[in-house]
Amino acid sequence: MRFLGCRLENVPESKRKSVVIIGAGPAGLGAAGRLVCWGHEVLVVDKMPEPGGLLIFGIPEFRIPKDRIRAGIRELREAGVEFRTGVVVGKDVSLETLIRDFDAVLIATGTWETRRLNIPGASLEGVYGALEYIVDYFLAKYGYKPLDSVPPLAEKTVVVGGGYTAVDACHVARERGAREVHLVYRRTRREAPAGVEEFERLEKVGVIIHELVSPKRYIGCDGRVCGVELIRMRLGAPDESGRPRPEPIPGSEHVLEAGSVLEAVGLRPTPPFDPGTNHGIRLNRDGTIWTDEAFRTTRRKVFAAGDVRHGASKIGPALKSGIDASRFIHEFLTGALKGWPGL
Repeated sequence: MRFLGCRLENVPESKRKSVVIIGAGPAGLGAAGRLVCWGHEVLVVDKMPEPGGLLIFGIPEFRIPKDRIRAGIRELREAGVEFRTGVVVGKDVSLETLIRDFDAVLIATGTWETRRLNIPGASLEGVYGALEYIVDYFLAKYGYKPLDSVPPLAEKTVVVGGGYTAVDACHVARERGAREVHLVYRRTRREAPAGVEEFERLEKVGVIIHELVSPKRYIGCDGRVCGVELIRMRLGAPDESGRPRPEPIPGSEHVLEAGSVLEAVGLRPTPPFDPGTNHGIRLNRDGTIWTDEAFRTTRRKVFAAGDVRHGASKIGPALKSGIDASRFIHEFLTGALKGWPGL
């Protein structure tokens, strides 16, 4: 995958302004590839041990070949983009320090936290956020942590959700040795964010799909999950998403045995804020960072792009968001973009 927005030989040697990009996922890489071509000094900082974000650590190899991602990152390095990995902004370095030291800041930290169901039994051993589990597994698979530090999955594992994270969690569960993987989803595959084809692909590899059911509680045995109490659902009038609202059918509860559960019911935005402060950067009600049409936040010099700005999305929209933001950052750095929202 190519992130550089120009030919390598056309990258200017002299530098205009300095930009720090927080997050080395598709939005951050897309922005870096344009800004370096316009002659800016670009530093990308990321919490993971290598750049790529969820392209490397959150998506299985069959969907996104890692060698293509790493080749695109090598080209950015050759163009002069500097990467500092293993750096957690808000812990290892303050966001305030980056705002002070650079001419512009782009926040592109994505959505790295699973939304949890918080139903009875959610704290039982063996119940995991799917994305966190997937990331831990790929960290181990690529040699960044011991494989035995990643909790094993039971032979019978349940995945909850209908999006791409849920689908990927099913593949990871099979790769981890779960002999029987069940995907439970509260709507039908026709309404699932991942789409009908992904559900059919799961069935071809042996995943058992349960549609129109939702977890009501997790059942524990000696402190560990040993079953999921499901309730059947019916589809009602459309909700705020435009899809039919799933409604529980009283008296339809039943138990599905399981020794592990991976919850994949949505992702939360993860801005790189220091504890106790948002640095004057306004958030939307869903936790995404508010920006105007020029990707400007309410803090001067600070822009936001990608999933941390618009919520969890596919690779294409995140990459495009970073590319679009880079144009406005360049205009700001060259004096063409005037003013600032709220100031």
